[in-house]
Amino acid sequence: MTTRPIITDPSAWIGPQIQHDASWVYRFDAAAIAEIDAALAHAKQADAHIPFGPEAFPLPRLSHEMEKILDDVENGQGFKLLRGIPRERYSDADCELIYWGLTAHLGTPISQNARGHLLGHVRDEGRTQSDPNARAYQTSQRMDFHTDMLPIDLLGLFCLRTAKRGGASKITSALTVHNLLRDERPDLLDALYGQFYIDWRGEEPEGEKGFFSLPMFSECGGKVTARINSLPYYDSAARHGTPYAPTPLQREALVKVQEIANRPELMLTMDFQEGDIQLVNNHTMLHAREAYEDFPEPGRERHLLRMWIAVDDARRRPLADTLTDRYRWVQRGGIPVKPARSA
Repeated sequence: MTTRPIITDPSAWIGPQIQHDASWVYRFDAAAIAEIDAALAHAKQADAHIPFGPEAFPLPRLSHEMEKILDDVENGQGFKLLRGIPRERYSDADCELIYWGLTAHLGTPISQNARGHLLGHVRDEGRTQSDPNARAYQTSQRMDFHTDMLPIDLLGLFCLRTAKRGGASKITSALTVHNLLRDERPDLLDALYGQFYIDWRGEEPEGEKGFFSLPMFSECGGKVTARINSLPYYDSAARHGTPYAPTPLQREALVKVQEIANRPELMLTMDFQEGDIQLVNNHTMLHAREAYEDFPEPGRERHLLRMWIAVDDARRRPLADTLTDRYRWVQRGGIPVKPARSA
């Protein structure tokens, strides 16, 4: 077994240390909201349509704050919650423009799915995770701790509407999980540096196999990166052939990751308020979600807007060669649009 060093990166945190630490919450003040309102008016007057660049949503002062926020997510604790947007003042369409305009100052949005969504919609589509062609965010079920499918640099969520009950967001540092595996089960940590098969869940690009492989942990330039997926993504890889199912040791390692990540003393819980923006480093953080129940009235369903954002090469975390093929999809603009199959 390999003895790996303890990670002392700022993003290797323990939940209780920061649960009530206000440093991970950025609050828009009155001046910031006035600047957002002016940028929204500018975008509308220019008839800007998503996708548009940061020049269509000018933020003379706030753009510098967004730079600091990005640095915190990339090099600090690994996540940020932006709070204070008065959601009740804006229509859904206005919120989309505001969210896009703010995050356009952080990097380049890419396609999140085979529908080509640059601005995605996280809501219950009546699907279940037992469906091998469903993505977990399309359900109302509990989601395991995971990173998102592509090694995109930055994940963003905007809360349009909250659920009737449940749906809390949870974050655990993948680097802290790595440290505990080093102490408790170094054999499983070594296994996680090997190749695992993961199902594309029906969203593989044309000409690609329905699964891919990559390590769950890798290292480059002294920086460790995590690529942990939700457990159903490994199990459904077996539909492409029994050799692609996780081995007993791999499955034990994946289950151990979930057990550690779910320890109350490690995780941080966020209850979204409408208008909140959550930003997460997809290389160092694991995120999960509680199951939720929607309001029965149409139009009141839990609804989040999602973006996958590629940051400038000079700002992003260095990635191991074993992730190069996967990151090429990020550089190509994300998951390609897949023609709809005829009935």
